[in-house]
Amino acid sequence: MVLYLLLVIGAASMLVPFLWMLSTSLKPDQYVLSMPPQLLPRPLTLASYIRLFELFPMGRMFANSVIVAVLTTLGQLFTSSMAAYAFARIRFRGSAALFLLYLATLMIPFQVIITPLFILMRYLGWINTYQGLILPGVFSAFGTFLLRQFIATIPRELDEAAFIDGASHLAVYWHIILPLTRPALATLGVFSFMASWNAFLWPLFVVRDLELMTLPVGLAVLHGRWLTQWNLVMAGAVITVVPMLLVYLLAQRHFVRGVVLSGLKG
Repeated sequence: MVLYLLLVIGAASMLVPFLWMLSTSLKPDQYVLSMPPQLLPRPLTLASYIRLFELFPMGRMFANSVIVAVLTTLGQLFTSSMAAYAFARIRFRGSAALFLLYLATLMIPFQVIITPLFILMRYLGWINTYQGLILPGVFSAFGTFLLRQFIATIPRELDEAAFIDGASHLAVYWHIILPLTRPALATLGVFSFMASWNAFLWPLFVVRDLELMTLPVGLAVLHGRWLTQWNLVMAGAVITVVPMLLVYLLAQRHFVRGVVLSGLKG
């Protein structure tokens, strides 16, 4: 009973900031900093959202975030699943050492490689383009590790039976491994989508045009221009958070199963 009570208290404490963000976004200007604070807006208004779209190209930024997050997630699922299959199923000399070297890249902070990555993007002419926003994020050592751990739990007898029937590695990967790794793919998809949707530092570096900005960068600009109008800032934050919640809720069942079966549980 005590454990459930602590869980309820913890859940409530995490929900309060989101509720306050939503409440502030629905308040008129004069009630945002009123004392005592009002959790339930009175009166309730959508003026902040309407004004936000009038002052800022939020629709374009939202579309940019969707394009970048979806394409980055799909690319990461493809590259990580291919690499994971190779590490889990194909025996070649030095595979274990190569896999450990691949995992070692997780210890390198992104801030260390951002300068050479920016120079590479400038050399390729991808500054201020969708390619520059998307392609650096489609390769993931974490995604490869997650899927490799899951694929390692799939019986090799399934592969061997397919090979006896004349299947190639590509056929085994596409027709056997991918369908069986859906929970892990859903887990990686949620992680990848959230990371790409919330990415701030790299889009800030690679994009200068307002028409190509994603929501996190746009919110930073919004915060700088209208610092005291917190209802506008909170309205932008609500628009940013809602898609992530929807993605998690839609993939929740596969997400939990994927975490448990891939060996990431605590």
